[in-house]
Amino acid sequence: MATSMTRFTFFAVLICSFAVILGNKMASAQCAGDMQGLMQECARYVQKSGPMIQPSAGCCGVVKNVDLPCVCSHITTEVEGVISMEKAAFIAQACGKPLARGAHCGSYVVPGK
Repeated sequence: MATSMTRFTFFAVLICSFAVILGNKMASAQCAGDMQGLMQECARYVQKSGPMIQPSAGCCGVVKNVDLPCVCSHITTEVEGVISMEKAAFIAQACGKPLARGAHCGSYVVPGK
C-alpha cells in the first residue's frame, strides 16, 4: 500500500512538473505538437528513479510529432528536478527522433563529438 501511494505521489509531482512546461503559454504557442499527449504518454519513461526503458508505441507516436528542440528550450530547473533529462534524450533517440549532439535540453547537453 505504501509503495503504491509513493508511486502515485511521485507521478502526481511528475505530472505537475510537466504542467509547468506545458502550461507555459510561450511553449504552447511556439512549440508544435501534442503537449498534453506528450505528458500523458511519456511521463513514466522520464522519471528520475528506475532504469531507462523502451518507450511505448503511444509515447513514440507523440514524440515524433512534437518540436523537441522547442520543448527543450522551455525546460526549467524545477522540471529538471523531477525529470531525468538523460532519459528524455534516450526516449527521443529510441523513438527515432534523436536530439542533435551538443544540443541543450534545459541545462542538459546531449553527449557527442
